[in-house]
Amino acid sequence: MTTARIDLAPPTGRRLSWSPEASFLPGPGGSAERPAVVDSWLVARGRVRGLALHEQRFQLACSRLVPGLPRSTVRRFLADVRRELPDEGRWFPRIEAYGGPSPRLALWMRPAPGAGDTVSLWIPQEPDPRTRPGVKGPDLPALAGLRAGARAAGADDALLYAGDGTALEAAHSSIVWWRRDTLCVPAPDLAVLPSITRVLLEQLAWAWRFRVRAERCSPDELQQVETWTLNALHGIRPVRAWVDSHGRAVEARVSGRAGEWRRALHARALLSHALPAGGKSAAAL
Repeated sequence: MTTARIDLAPPTGRRLSWSPEASFLPGPGGSAERPAVVDSWLVARGRVRGLALHEQRFQLACSRLVPGLPRSTVRRFLADVRRELPDEGRWFPRIEAYGGPSPRLALWMRPAPGAGDTVSLWIPQEPDPRTRPGVKGPDLPALAGLRAGARAAGADDALLYAGDGTALEAAHSSIVWWRRDTLCVPAPDLAVLPSITRVLLEQLAWAWRFRVRAERCSPDELQQVETWTLNALHGIRPVRAWVDSHGRAVEARVSGRAGEWRRALHARALLSHALPAGGKSAAAL
């Protein structure tokens, strides 16, 4: 069933409830109920990077954490979400799946916050507190607490590391690092969120014939190499400073290479209404 788009003018965005019969209707302004699964991406003038991959990640997470939602229902929801994506402006929509006795789906159409070019990372005293690192949603409160701790220490975000000291990712971004002309990524057995932006960056590296190597790295080692954070909102952000648990900052290693990669990544954004339905493989995008 197709319905007219709902006015998305409010500057704080709008929460929309979804049903197969009515598509989107205005939802509650706020709820104490926490979603089991979320996903989000940047929409800039109707263009999105890796939308099909975001949809795949959301569907997989729903099948694991909200099994009461049939896959066909999630697919219909995602098709309706595509029709709601604005053609103008910058938006950062969040799709949500709620579990419980009556599973439901929702869309939070949020204006996109400003994008940053660089980032400073705080290294907390304690290792990664997440319980479900491979899914976006269950650990949102813990990640929000880490970001608050980072800002209190004068940084933008927090670095997550395992109990053995292996660096994993940032609280709201994945990480990669450079060893000369080799792009390094976290080893595949590490507990990290599957990153859509990292998939796109690796594809770009292979197309440009750069070597991509998976490895394990400690926070101390990261401070000796050029490190980038990656996420859907900001794209590539080189780490400009590292902040320890006492708030002491040291400058990070940086170079001028990020600009070219950022422009190439930006060029991969496609008009959302021209994209095929979810289900294409990463290699096809």
